[in-house]
Amino acid sequence: MSGDRIRGAVAGLAVGDAVGWPAARHRAALHAPWSRRLHRELDAFAEEHQVTTLPVPFALNQPVAPLRIGPSDDAEWLAWTLLTIDRPRAEAFRDLVPSRPGAGPPGVGQPAGLPGAGPSGGAPAPIRARISVATALDNLANGVEPPASGHDNPHHFDDAAAIRAVAFGVLGRDPTEDAQVTNAGDGVLAAQAMAAAVAAGSMSGDVAAAVEAALDLLPADTAIGHNARLALSVARKAGDPFAAVPALDAALLDHVYSYGVGAAQTVPVALALAEAAGGELTRAVPAAACLAPLADSAPALTGALTGACGGYGAIPEGWTAPARTLAGCCLPDLAGRDLIELLEGIA
Repeated sequence: MSGDRIRGAVAGLAVGDAVGWPAARHRAALHAPWSRRLHRELDAFAEEHQVTTLPVPFALNQPVAPLRIGPSDDAEWLAWTLLTIDRPRAEAFRDLVPSRPGAGPPGVGQPAGLPGAGPSGGAPAPIRARISVATALDNLANGVEPPASGHDNPHHFDDAAAIRAVAFGVLGRDPTEDAQVTNAGDGVLAAQAMAAAVAAGSMSGDVAAAVEAALDLLPADTAIGHNARLALSVARKAGDPFAAVPALDAALLDHVYSYGVGAAQTVPVALALAEAAGGELTRAVPAAACLAPLADSAPALTGALTGACGGYGAIPEGWTAPARTLAGCCLPDLAGRDLIELLEGIA
């Protein structure tokens, strides 16, 4: 695999993560709780008085750095996966259990220097995670092991494992063991497809090969397999990633429920936009960010695929600099880590 394309996949995910509007909401977790409470009160005020000036995350007497453009949850969970990838997956997740509220005595089984552990391996800082991950950690705390920890899970269908699968893809490894800790069904298929697509893109630089590698692992009679083929058909007909946005919204997006990270929507959109853009990150990622309901992870997945195909050198320098440094908004011990330097000695 090309080292430049491996870096491209990782940095591309971080760029896409930073592009989506939820990144600022995630990074606002670094501010005092009262500021987020005030944000909710302003939102309620706008609803009550029917004004269209909607609140956005703000600092107000706090450091503004967390609200500058940068990666958030997806990049941090990718980094954690890279750092722990050689460990048995359930064991790695189990070390995060004490950092979940009510999940057990703090610090138990937590090696120093890993996310979730305190600076000297003591009391862990709290972590933030998707519902599938939070539920899996609760399951592990209660003695429920994989694959039940991912199957007996109300959000087994989300794309948390697909995000982590980028780490497995750049190293040419199977993400299934990792995915089954937190996900099942479409959630596991999404991880397998993303890892295969990223691996193929990193090897060849060919987005068509990456898409084909993903489709080979997505049965047509599954929701994610059906949606992937539909999304590709819609985007091909549109002929351009930005032109495909309205058609993808109409064909794929679920506006009934608040499932903005459903793997059966986000991964197909990423495949379709990456192909429609010819593997160019600068065309695909902005289009993914236009699908607001999916903006928490579809741009990140799209960035990983196009970054794997185009390489690190194809990402504009103005984006690589702010996307490299992790904020620690979800995994506090990663604050300040450089995502690309983290790859040294791993890839």
